[in-house]
Amino acid sequence: MKLSVLIPVYNEEMTIGELIERVARVEAGAIEMEIIVANDGSTDASAQIIEAHRALHAELIRTCSMPINLGKGAAIRLGLHHAQGDVILIQDADLELDPNEYGKLLQPILEGKTKVVYGSRFLNARQQGIPLRTRLANRFLTTLTNLLFGTRLTDMETAYKVFRREVLQGVRLRCVHFDFEPEITGQLAKRGHRIVEVPISYNPRRAEEGKKISWVDGIEAIYTLLRVRFSK
Repeated sequence: MKLSVLIPVYNEEMTIGELIERVARVEAGAIEMEIIVANDGSTDASAQIIEAHRALHAELIRTCSMPINLGKGAAIRLGLHHAQGDVILIQDADLELDPNEYGKLLQPILEGKTKVVYGSRFLNARQQGIPLRTRLANRFLTTLTNLLFGTRLTDMETAYKVFRREVLQGVRLRCVHFDFEPEITGQLAKRGHRIVEVPISYNPRRAEEGKKISWVDGIEAIYTLLRVRFSK
């Protein structure tokens, strides 16, 4: 089995270098791993940092980039085009999530229990530092997802989404921003894929530290959930 770790990046010069090194150090056992870094038109030093680390791990890392910033969804779609793994794992470029937890994210897939795994920040008994606004927004969007698609999720907006490549066959992804999260969730649920959640740790950062998601993204998420649910 080959694992593709897909890292979308936009202006993450403060964290992308350390994140790449953390991912490169992950012990994957018998699983072959590749790292796909998709640079979404960064205007800071992210591109130079990515290239420096690619040179250090040339056998492990491949890069792709867009000339302008389009959004997280667009970067993920670009990365998916280049990924060669049997299993895809999406990893944000910040340091909010811990790559050392790949093992438990992959376990339900390796055991044949499911083809899709989400890492839930809200199944973890230790939820320190998660802002109330984040909790409420996520609860609303996750509840709406469950009502529309009959799922039983606790964290639809999680960045840690892991899936076997074949689940995307016939799935047309259109979103280019953070609405990628509800779009892929709705598409997979409509096709009957069981999404298994596992608890993950979470180290949230603030807007002044580079957090990019806003209330506008919440409105886009609602629209996307409704569009996917009621489209043919």
